[in-house]
Amino acid sequence: MHFPTHEQKQALLEQVLRIADQRLASAAAKEARAFVTQYYENVDPEDLADRAPEDLYGAAMAHLSFARTFASGMPKLRVYNPRAEEHGWSSPHTVIEIVNDDMPFLVDSVTMEVNRQGSTLHLFNHPIFSTQRDEEGHLKSFGPPSKEGHLESLIHVEIDREIEPARLKQLGDGILAVLADVRAAVEDWPAMRSRMAEVIKELQSPPAFLQGAEADEMRAFLEWLEDRHFTFVGYREYALESVNGEDQLRILPRTGLGVLREPKLGGVSRSFAELPAQLRALAREPKLLVLTKANARATVHRPGYLDYVGVKKFDAAGKVIGERRFVGLYTSSAYHADPQEVPLVRRKVARVIERAGFVESSHMYKNLISVLQGYPRDELFQIDEDTLFETALGVLRLGDRRKTRAFIRRDVYGRFYSCLIYLPRELYTTDVRMKIQEILKRHLNGTTVEFTVQLSDAVLARIHMLVRSSPREQPNYDVHAIEAEIVQATRRWEDDLKIALIEALGEERAMTVLRAYANAFPIAYPCRCWRTWAWKCSTKCPSRSSAKARRPCSCTTSGCAARGRSRMSRRSSPSPRKRCCASRGARSRTTASTASRRLPRSPRTTWS
Repeated sequence: MHFPTHEQKQALLEQVLRIADQRLASAAAKEARAFVTQYYENVDPEDLADRAPEDLYGAAMAHLSFARTFASGMPKLRVYNPRAEEHGWSSPHTVIEIVNDDMPFLVDSVTMEVNRQGSTLHLFNHPIFSTQRDEEGHLKSFGPPSKEGHLESLIHVEIDREIEPARLKQLGDGILAVLADVRAAVEDWPAMRSRMAEVIKELQSPPAFLQGAEADEMRAFLEWLEDRHFTFVGYREYALESVNGEDQLRILPRTGLGVLREPKLGGVSRSFAELPAQLRALAREPKLLVLTKANARATVHRPGYLDYVGVKKFDAAGKVIGERRFVGLYTSSAYHADPQEVPLVRRKVARVIERAGFVESSHMYKNLISVLQGYPRDELFQIDEDTLFETALGVLRLGDRRKTRAFIRRDVYGRFYSCLIYLPRELYTTDVRMKIQEILKRHLNGTTVEFTVQLSDAVLARIHMLVRSSPREQPNYDVHAIEAEIVQATRRWEDDLKIALIEALGEERAMTVLRAYANAFPIAYPCRCWRTWAWKCSTKCPSRSSAKARRPCSCTTSGCAARGRSRMSRRSSPSPRKRCCASRGARSRTTASTASRRLPRSPRTTWS
């Protein structure tokens, strides 16, 4: 396969620069050459290889023209389908052009919003310019990023072509909303860190009910968060009040920062008001920290639900009177930190290790340490000690066995279920993951699912799924039933083959045959809907003589060669592929000796 080189890219850009020289006057051509060079500097050569020089020139000049007027403090955006007669260049894709003050999280957030709306990215170009503008925002000069001048981000995105005006408007509105959240989070980031510093300082004199060591650990955790382990996205303060005998969280006016800036005039927390009474009562618990997931998705930096860090406020009598709420995302350094060194988590982990009682440096001790170090960090922050102990030992007992297990924990506020699914690594596929999602949603009455997958050299793959649910739904699920359904949904033809052989021949003989013939069949032969081997349906099989045997096959598996055909006996069908797959439920009465006489003598034997 041929990949374009940097030299080929430069040769292509030279053609673009010659177009500028040919079409523009001397001064304008000089400006255009400088802009084009900077504009495409960091684009991968492969992304430009199939593009015409005229279109590359037109795209750059269109963006330069769009950026000639810009007022700092407000993004400038347009979404359009370029046509040569109207815009001076053409593209088979829909184009998004943005001019914005340079700041963190722009690329991540815009990409995230485009993906959220279901569009496919074909090109993402993000050049940064140092600019100088007059008082009215007209461009005076530009150059490479430097300390002089104001840094501006120009973003050029190409996505699947959209022609509906409403769809183009939806794309633009969504990206503008995301850019507003990015700006709010970046501008208020110093203020949010200051609020965290104030909370940490107050904890030097903790509430009376907190023991000294516990208060020190909580303060150490907040200091750890503030030390670049948490990306602050929003902050707001609340007062916990009783109105007509019911608790409510009242938003304190003008305390909001970042994505929680609004409403400036206060109001009442609707999400808290929607909680059942028994969950609202948790707000009164004398527990300093609340670590969970927010009920809103992040629009800044990284997809997924925001992480929630609540610090309760107490009066002199130790009664809860409010909360200071930080929302954001744990950083990558937080996810890679050793759990035995993270405040709060390290105490939880130490107690689990102590309760397990394994001899230090023993095999089980080392495996338990490995399980805890590989445990999802979000879970370690949120999970209680007892649940962590039971889950960690459950994972430990799995060992290297190819078994499927599910560990399910419900959020203390009932807003989601955290599900850890372990299954043999070779079974994991996107199709399998989607089946598991549907199983969990159905059993847990879930609405949406987000997931992370861990695939390593271990025997088992791990899928961590967060299943969103209503706090008003009472938990009513059977873990064993969920596990059984996952096993059924992920079972392969080879697994069915093993079961059928054991039933027909007994385990000792079956294992010998399985090793000899498991990989002897062509890819087209196995049908996932088969439950038994072709030879198991002997003349004694009840399904052969029943009325059902003459009905068309009702199998819905796309790979089933017998779908829609009449159920045919082996004698009337020269090929096992023409056999009806719906006979999978039949249990042959054939003895092991009879079955063994029908076995082929070589893996090379052609089945008929």
